[in-house]
Amino acid sequence: MAQKLVALSGNEAVAYAFKQARPHVAAAFPITPQTEMMHKYAEFVANGESTTEMILVESEHSAMSAAVGSAAAGARTFTATSSAGFALMWEVVYIAASLRLPICMALVNRALSGNINIHCDHSDSMGGRDAGWIQLFAENAQEAYDNAIMSWRIAEHMDVRLPTMVNYDGFIISHTADSLHMLSDEDAYKFIGKYKADYALLDVENPITVGPLDLTDYYFEHKASQLAAYPRALEVIKQVSDEYGDLTGRYYDHCEEYLMDDAEMVMVMLGSSAGTAKDVIDEYREKGVKVGLLKIRTFRPFPVAYLAERLAGRKAVCVLDRSASFGGQGGPVFMEVRSAMYGLQVPVHGYIYGLGGRDFDLGQVATVIEDLQKVAAGGEMNTINLLGIRS
Repeated sequence: MAQKLVALSGNEAVAYAFKQARPHVAAAFPITPQTEMMHKYAEFVANGESTTEMILVESEHSAMSAAVGSAAAGARTFTATSSAGFALMWEVVYIAASLRLPICMALVNRALSGNINIHCDHSDSMGGRDAGWIQLFAENAQEAYDNAIMSWRIAEHMDVRLPTMVNYDGFIISHTADSLHMLSDEDAYKFIGKYKADYALLDVENPITVGPLDLTDYYFEHKASQLAAYPRALEVIKQVSDEYGDLTGRYYDHCEEYLMDDAEMVMVMLGSSAGTAKDVIDEYREKGVKVGLLKIRTFRPFPVAYLAERLAGRKAVCVLDRSASFGGQGGPVFMEVRSAMYGLQVPVHGYIYGLGGRDFDLGQVATVIEDLQKVAAGGEMNTINLLGIRS
């Protein structure tokens, strides 16, 4: 399959991916560091490269509300946001998932207040982890582009019909130019396919109700139906990813396994920091240290069985979170991984790092690996550690 090598920022790459799906409607409201993504898309519309109807709204709450109305009417729809903008969508984010509307959204990860901070961490996406959306995470612009292309096939699959969130790190990916391979518009659209609405408010021959009052009589049953979609979604994500790999040569799974075959110790993380970790892991491998990386791509639905299988039999596991679960036992990723590993008798420890854009450097990765070696040798370590804090 012929692909074009281009240099794009993450925001530009995702804008191109969404354009290639030929969506009918985009609901837009600016917030750093997402703004440039919608700026690029507006440029496509202004230049006649896209026929998408752009709805410029007065808030992020309105953006998701417009997306819900558009999708319920039978239109292929997307939006984008970051940080406090995602938090302002809160009510309607749940509605989109509960109504089983296959909206796609770019969430450019940025810290939530307070205090005000515009740099990257994962507190926004982790705040919405139980809202019912599929959540895919990217390490770089290439993965952000690929996830954005695949998000349409995943969300719109008739066995899924759930909104899908493409997460990529603010500034680190969104504003950094990177080289990536991009499909032609025709090949991308052929892969994604023409949109088929499961139902539509504008189909007057088949009238439906969307968003009715749902009290004790049927609310539970509707939630049970929604819950049943997530195991199917895991299967569809894998199926779509395999088909995309056959098309592009870039294969994805729920996680990327880096030097995992003989790894006695494993680091688990998601997002752009995985690239930094790989460099240090390479150095320790040259010293004979058997350490590997499991980079999570699919965070929702969480691939429990996949994680348990890959982490069984290791001497030590550590999980790195770029967000905190205040009052909980560590970060959200740590708690999910530890739960998946229940009964494996493998020591698992957590680190919280990079909050508010704090640098994640080579030295911090080295610290994690040194701690892993101590634990693998029978030593003790705090269950939760703060990594990179100034003392």
